[in-house]
Amino acid sequence: MKPVSQLGLALMSVLCSSVALAQSTTVLYNDRVVEIDQTLPDASDLWVKPEDLTRINDFELKPQGACLEDLCIPVLQDRDSELYVQRQGQDWFNVTELADMLQQAWIADYRDGLWSFGGIPFERRGFFESAEAPEFALPDREGNLVRLADFRGKQVLLVTWASW
Repeated sequence: MKPVSQLGLALMSVLCSSVALAQSTTVLYNDRVVEIDQTLPDASDLWVKPEDLTRINDFELKPQGACLEDLCIPVLQDRDSELYVQRQGQDWFNVTELADMLQQAWIADYRDGLWSFGGIPFERRGFFESAEAPEFALPDREGNLVRLADFRGKQVLLVTWASW
């Protein structure tokens, strides 16, 4: 068996890193399923291209940071940070770190390349500020569908219960 030359090692390294960059994954968020062709390999975080960030959760990477509506999370883009790195001339954004900063729940199946993100608390602020429950409909005891909107203008007491 011949020893591997420095050039051979360099070529193997380039091939391995390009194969690693070809990792695909599926992201679930807010009733959408987003297929991501390339992610930056990481044992515990989801790194995607900035344009994929927008496809996942509508955040857009701007010079001032990762922005959604009035919310902008500052992101250092002139050097590596917790949210942003540049590898092989490609920008990468850390979706899981952003979720942690936003107190957004997430879970991953690393083996199958599946990530699922819960709601962003910032997006739910509207009904906390207005003190109005979101619209919903449920069957009553007789099976008739009752909508919350049917009681608009009246005082309503909502009682919820869960077995867990």
